[in-house]
Amino acid sequence: MAVFTEVGFDEAAALMARLGIGPLESLKGIASGIENTNFFADTAKGRYVLTLFERLSAEQLPFYLHLMKHLAGKGIPVPDPQADASGEILHTLCGKPASVVDRLSGGHQLAPDALHCEQVGAMLARMHTAGTDYPRFQPNLRGLDWWTDTVPVVLPHLAAEQAELLQSELAFQQHLATTPAYASLPRGPVHADLFRDNVMFDGHRLTGFFDFYFAGVDTFLFDIAVCLNDWCIDLDTGRLDADRATAFVAAYHRERELSSSERRLMPALLRAGALRFWISRLWDFHLPRDAAVLKAHDPTHFERVLRQRIDDPWHPGLTT
Repeated sequence: MAVFTEVGFDEAAALMARLGIGPLESLKGIASGIENTNFFADTAKGRYVLTLFERLSAEQLPFYLHLMKHLAGKGIPVPDPQADASGEILHTLCGKPASVVDRLSGGHQLAPDALHCEQVGAMLARMHTAGTDYPRFQPNLRGLDWWTDTVPVVLPHLAAEQAELLQSELAFQQHLATTPAYASLPRGPVHADLFRDNVMFDGHRLTGFFDFYFAGVDTFLFDIAVCLNDWCIDLDTGRLDADRATAFVAAYHRERELSSSERRLMPALLRAGALRFWISRLWDFHLPRDAAVLKAHDPTHFERVLRQRIDDPWHPGLTT
């Protein structure tokens, strides 16, 4: 993530020593992302990621960290938070809440094919199933309530046509959330931000999901939609690639069968996924925070995606 808080080598080394994973050998800030401060931290015992949380509170963070522990214990390839001698996995560094997790092997697959999408779909379904008995609860903090609060803040920065689309889509999603079909959607802990840069591959072998700090309890279908809107689209136009999308959903369905309401509401939740990230990118772009390394994402990308999902609804077309 962007570096908002500078961390000295000695400060980081002291934390690694306290966790029993030192001595620290190297510390390097990570430039990608815009939410937290992240560093690659290599020690004599392994490779880790040090995160300082810039927006999430110490009260919110146990949900994310213990979810990762829970999923790791179920065999889902996710970073494992490192505990101190008392078993605590939430730490403090430079006055900020912090965590240290093991670093996944592999690299990003930024030009995925159908086989990559199949693996992400299947692992997402396994993750959803593994999380159904996770005992902690926290809503998706970037869900409908946040959209409703944030849209009025970004509207003054938009052209009239954009403002009309944003308000119209928000009203559509607000209405959808009141319907019985939406209420019947299966729910549980979701990643909610599983973009191409939050998954690791070694060739065509998926090696892990990471960056769970937007996770919360929401519909599984919303998580699927967020993935489809990134993994299975043409990035220049926002159009959904039917072959990749079909491969993704079919693989998911083999691991966790989609309900009739999930199939029926897929087009509407694809719109919801596009709206969520259009709003957040508008917010980050027009109301930026200072950071040593920071590049806000282009908000017009998800405006294009949203328009595509409205104009060309996509249904999964499953045969079972």
